Amino acid sequence: MNEYFPEPTGETIGDGTRAVRAGLPEAVKNAPPLPGPVFAAHFHLPGDVEGPYAYGRDSNPTWTLLERAIGELEAPGQDVHTVVFASGMAAVSAVLLSQTRTGDTVVLPDDGYQALPLLREQLEAYGIHVRTAPTGSDAQLDVLDGARMLWIETPSNPGLDVCDVRRLAGAAHAGGTLVAVDNTLATPLGQRPLELGADFSVASGTKGLTGHGDLLLGYVVCRDPELAARARGWRKIVGAIPGPMEAWLAHRSLATIQLRAQRQWANALAVAEALSERRDVSGVRYPGLTTDPSHKTAARQMRGFGSVVSFTLPDRAHAERFMAALHLVEDATSFGGVRSTAERRGRWGGDAVSEGFIRFSAGAEDTDDLVADVLRALDRALDRAGHDR
Repeated sequence: MNEYFPEPTGETIGDGTRAVRAGLPEAVKNAPPLPGPVFAAHFHLPGDVEGPYAYGRDSNPTWTLLERAIGELEAPGQDVHTVVFASGMAAVSAVLLSQTRTGDTVVLPDDGYQALPLLREQLEAYGIHVRTAPTGSDAQLDVLDGARMLWIETPSNPGLDVCDVRRLAGAAHAGGTLVAVDNTLATPLGQRPLELGADFSVASGTKGLTGHGDLLLGYVVCRDPELAARARGWRKIVGAIPGPMEAWLAHRSLATIQLRAQRQWANALAVAEALSERRDVSGVRYPGLTTDPSHKTAARQMRGFGSVVSFTLPDRAHAERFMAALHLVEDATSFGGVRSTAERRGRWGGDAVSEGFIRFSAGAEDTDDLVADVLRALDRALDRAGHDR
């Protein structure tokens, strides 16, 4: 808990209130509420080595404030340890590689973020055994036996399957297995993995956490100080540190996370509902749809269902016509930003999706405008298909 932002007695702090205050230092007359970024490779350090800041690869006051803020959002009112990194993959790698050693076994999802297979190769090169199973139906339960770590990604990217974190964490801990949850799609406002039993909540802050598509960042949050120390030590060894400007921009952006998330979630649901009515669209997935296969599980553990919708168009050409016809939606590979983005995911390779699969991230545009743009683009793609025939 941030000592400068104690819980008011007898009151419940809302997400919006928490977000705009998270991580702020104690108010000082004539000082800014959020101090500017500290650009320093070294700090004054006479005599013995003591105090929080000595060298820029180890610690930085700007990181400290951001880490406090993220911890408050991920686990309000609890004593947690947060470590920020230069990117989401830096955070992912730090957890997996700092907590395992040769001979250990790690369980990964086989339908997760497309960089996970690359990480699997590295783990196996270090003599770490890797097992995989799908996210849906809690299938990772079947391959847990004897594992050092279970890595969960829920909702999964890009398929948007959801697993029961409490169930998986309970089974994993019964066997002495650590549990890490990639919380990127949900954000701390949509899901709190530590409250669901996870040992680590890990995410790319590049996406919905900061929401403006203008920085790279990652973070790890855990309760156990020893686990956090290993992740922090890994950051120091490999130098996967965030720049102070990126850390400051991220902290500044947290103040609007609730405002952004509420509009994005509403837009995602509206787009998903509109897509579900289309005969030229199949495989619509969004955990917030009551008809989605994952909805019941998601509703038990999520506080919001995220900004990402996935769906499939008949083929690659149809999908590319749809993308070209959009006006308010940018063709880009990231998600979670205030401007809606989408892409034909198959263009990258590495994901088990069809050529017409679309990953769509709803932004903060007016809902009616966004839905109208999507429907218009679908109509144009369909009309063009008939013209081509």
